[in-house]
Amino acid sequence: GTVPRRRPPGSEMGRGLTLLLLPLLLLAAPARAEGGTAAAEEEVKIEVLHLPEACTPKSKRGDLLNAHYDGFLASDGSKFYCSRTQNEGHPKWFVLGVGQVIKGLDVAMMNMCPGEKRKVIIPPSLAYGQQGYAQGKIPPNATLIFEIELYAVNKGPRSVEAFNQIDKDSDKKLSEAEISQYLKEEFARDGKKRHPSVHDEILADIFKKNDHDGDGFISAKEYNVYKHDEL
Repeated sequence: GTVPRRRPPGSEMGRGLTLLLLPLLLLAAPARAEGGTAAAEEEVKIEVLHLPEACTPKSKRGDLLNAHYDGFLASDGSKFYCSRTQNEGHPKWFVLGVGQVIKGLDVAMMNMCPGEKRKVIIPPSLAYGQQGYAQGKIPPNATLIFEIELYAVNKGPRSVEAFNQIDKDSDKKLSEAEISQYLKEEFARDGKKRHPSVHDEILADIFKKNDHDGDGFISAKEYNVYKHDEL
């Protein structure tokens, strides 16, 4: 027989969701304090630790990256973050240049290729600013150091290909029926048992976050918020 497994509340929503839909559900990184005038002069310092001989493709805004990274406080070298100790050690997936990570990491991981390793120094104005981030044990005005290893650079989820795959009738907008159908196909593909309400919750959430003009459709413009491709 089947034994019900305990799961933390809410984990069902994200479990097994495809990378195409993930960005429809994701929210940006925590709010950051804007630095003063000095911020304009501060920049991310990048040191390349390892560069593969065949270094393509190079990452660009809107690409989907897979990477491991460790974060240290520059002041005392203490480690405040390690992606390898989270999520069963799987590398992190995120979309570059759209605020899913702190500004400094969005800058630090541009033009990077699979297999490349970098050490980057990020000033407070491009990290957590004057507020710091208590939850992440980051004090105010902290300069951060990250060691990053990049594994994969893929076409971003908000690409033309992804849109066309969901837009079955090619009318350049995604209806509730189209996204519902897409969700069903994705759920069937991963074979996990889900309560029907999960499907409805995710569908409602996608429209709440993406249908900005409230017309019941997600237009090409609303879908393609990353502006890295013309539809």
